[in-house]
Amino acid sequence: MKPELLIAAGLLALSLSACGGASDQDKAAPAAAAQGKDDHADEGDSGHAHKEAEGEAGHGESAPGKGGGEETPEAATIPNEIARRSGIVAAAAGPGTVADEHDVQGLITPLEGRVARITARYPGPVRSLRANIGDAVKAGQTLATIDSNLSLTTYGISAPISGVVLARNASVGEVAVEGTPLFEIADLSTLWVDLHVFGADASHLRPGLPVTVMRMGEDKGVDTVIDRILPGTATASQSTVARASIKNPDGLWRPGSAVHARVTVEQQPVALAVPLTALQRMDDGDVVFVRDGERYSARPVKLGRRDARRAEVLSGLKAGEQVVVEQSFLIKADIEKSGASHEH
Repeated sequence: MKPELLIAAGLLALSLSACGGASDQDKAAPAAAAQGKDDHADEGDSGHAHKEAEGEAGHGESAPGKGGGEETPEAATIPNEIARRSGIVAAAAGPGTVADEHDVQGLITPLEGRVARITARYPGPVRSLRANIGDAVKAGQTLATIDSNLSLTTYGISAPISGVVLARNASVGEVAVEGTPLFEIADLSTLWVDLHVFGADASHLRPGLPVTVMRMGEDKGVDTVIDRILPGTATASQSTVARASIKNPDGLWRPGSAVHARVTVEQQPVALAVPLTALQRMDDGDVVFVRDGERYSARPVKLGRRDARRAEVLSGLKAGEQVVVEQSFLIKADIEKSGASHEH
């Protein structure tokens, strides 16, 4: 669990404990007195008192337990201030859209025409090198000086474009051969993302479709669109390549990096939808928590289509009802904790 979620859970537990009943020590004296009375009561009265105590025990709303056992709470009461400090947020349920999405993988590459290979104009020994791999250089900046074997003069080699040095194939004192690349520079401010699509999925793709590009292992990324579908197929994988472009102002996206992406083929409107953060599993079913004032009730729901952000609700919930959309797991934990305490 993330640290901020642990803090929220701890805060809720401590706050609810503060709102609880008397301590064990406070209960000891009345319990002892009650025991004294019970010693003189007949067996019928004792049985009647035991049944009344069982009927009065409980926390929040209850439903019959399985197999005729103890009752399981389905609701919790949480003061508004405690809910606010715990990060619990509710929002009105309503219509939304569920996306038809395709998950694909791809590779980041530099844009064609924005890569330059710098060579020596005349052969001769390299006198100096003024840039290293990874350096950002400006167009016209001198990258190296070479002593020409032809004119017996020293000349400089400058960068034809602004960009980042991707490769340096020279050392001081080494003879530079005419036409041999000494540096490779690329403008990485904008990059291509080549997405590899297989089989029937390729038939759903077209230029202009929204794409979210993410680094491997991450769920958040940058939004862009498909620029074009390349006419051929990737030779090695026999996949169709859909190409998109992304901005790279901070240089954190690197050519050659593998990425995964989510392509949205279609947005489908639904009458009622909730974010996935509102859903929890209880008793082997999906539930949401409906807020009514300071009372939070578990509501079983039947779900339809879903995407990476939200799910369609087919039954169990009405438009306009307040549903917990953030920190819903805290409500679940409180209800389950209350249910466990009733079993002892």
